[in-house]
Amino acid sequence: MNDTTMRAITPTSWGGPEVLTIAELARPVPGPTEILVRVHAAGVNPVDWKTRSTGGFGMHGEPPVLGYDVSGVVEAVGLGVTLYRPGDEVFGMPEFPRQAGGYAEYVTGPARHFARKPAGLTHVEAAALPLAGLTAWQALVETARLDAGQRVLIHAAAGGVGHLAVQIAAARGAYVIGTAREDKHALLKELGADEVIDYTREDFVERLGRSVDVVLDSVGGDYGPRSLRVLRDGGTLVTLPSPDDVPAAEENGAHGIRTGFTLVEPDSTGMIALAGLAEKGSLRPVVETVLPLERAAEAHRLGEAGRTRGKIVLSVLED
Repeated sequence: MNDTTMRAITPTSWGGPEVLTIAELARPVPGPTEILVRVHAAGVNPVDWKTRSTGGFGMHGEPPVLGYDVSGVVEAVGLGVTLYRPGDEVFGMPEFPRQAGGYAEYVTGPARHFARKPAGLTHVEAAALPLAGLTAWQALVETARLDAGQRVLIHAAAGGVGHLAVQIAAARGAYVIGTAREDKHALLKELGADEVIDYTREDFVERLGRSVDVVLDSVGGDYGPRSLRVLRDGGTLVTLPSPDDVPAAEENGAHGIRTGFTLVEPDSTGMIALAGLAEKGSLRPVVETVLPLERAAEAHRLGEAGRTRGKIVLSVLED
């Protein structure tokens, strides 16, 4: 390779993990208001394997390069950029849901789709934070307007979004309830959960009754309709998997319940808020597995198995 090319992961077609291959591609060049980032680590998210399987939102380039979460060092800046200089450490999820190309040695994106990497986080940890962290922040803080003293139920609480949502909710002074298998309860208590329910042994509806102000559903299926039954009057249900998983609130016995689907957006304000929590020690991604870039297919297989605590991250450049 030379200074005009880079290694990147691209699918040969849409399909299973085996379609992921490492290729030598042209290195991107930052346009006006953009920065070029030398990627040190790239986070792996469910949207990545869903995209690999079906083409996702159909908004990828040619050739397609997967991945949104990145952490790295600014290599160059485009016309008009004043926020960053070469050498600055940054993290972000640029361009979502358009192609970001995070599974690569270099990415470009709007400068304001990034934030300065918290000094207390490694690049691997920082790469685990943007998409899942912003999803949790936008759902709980901006959509549900979660406040101190409220009771929040977080489904799949030990997952990528869930374990960050637990910490964000706890930092806001909420009473945090999570659903997870029993072997993940200790972790969730460490992260700030006040109460954890083993969904394989106990019905969370029977356990909680109508006692919850906010529900964050990252599971879908029957979890939405069942979650309506634990919400108080005026409560909020935020659904993440699909608009099809949003239940009709009028079919529920409580009154004034808000329901809706939210899709994460790049947002420097939210990124700065997440970085602030990380700097204070109130938010830290749990990274269960780190694999080199060329083992992206293995990372997808692990992620699709659905048993990961926290996040999986690809190491692109050793710190």
